[in-house]
Amino acid sequence: MNPLRILIADDHEVVRDGLRALIEHEPGWEICGTAVTGREAVERAKELKPDIAVLDMTMPELSGLEAVQQIKRALPQTEVLVFSAHRSEDVVAQVFDAGAKSYICKADAGRHLVAAIRSLAEHKPFFTPEVSQILFTKFLAADGGRKNGTAEQKLTTREREIVRLLAEGRSNKETASLLGISVRTSETHRASLMRKLGLDSLASLVRYAVRNNIIEA
Repeated sequence: MNPLRILIADDHEVVRDGLRALIEHEPGWEICGTAVTGREAVERAKELKPDIAVLDMTMPELSGLEAVQQIKRALPQTEVLVFSAHRSEDVVAQVFDAGAKSYICKADAGRHLVAAIRSLAEHKPFFTPEVSQILFTKFLAADGGRKNGTAEQKLTTREREIVRLLAEGRSNKETASLLGISVRTSETHRASLMRKLGLDSLASLVRYAVRNNIIEA
């Protein structure tokens, strides 16, 4: 029987080491590769074609959300698990919208990571009790918003990624290079985002990104 091949990506060595210890303790599981940035995670996934990719939500160069989307586009059979310190309803929902099959809060990794990987190995989603509650709460809120006609406009995954890069001080040229788009498209996205969010300066964009867990304070 072939081993279950798992790619792990996190920009903190201590976290990668902890994940490795948990995963390699399981018979028949192996770490086929590691990555430190979101861009490296995508490149390594394309190169190694793992069964499962375990990605941190907040990594340099590309966020976990963008990495999930790119990996799933290139490798539909690779299942993705995202783990993060964030418990935001919007973040959790967008992770699943991007194509991940599981989301685990970092504090719960020791309790749920192995069970989640087992589930993903069978191409089944895995929800911790906390994430199930978050998604259910968001579902109720969205349903109420539709009924009342007051549903809040949300950012797409690509828009959140652009906000993150701009809030980190990336230029339009750098943003374009990281996302594989033209500089003109990057400039257009920036202008439309500022209008959509009602922001008038980079400082206000940074504050928005911090408040909404797009970047860490």
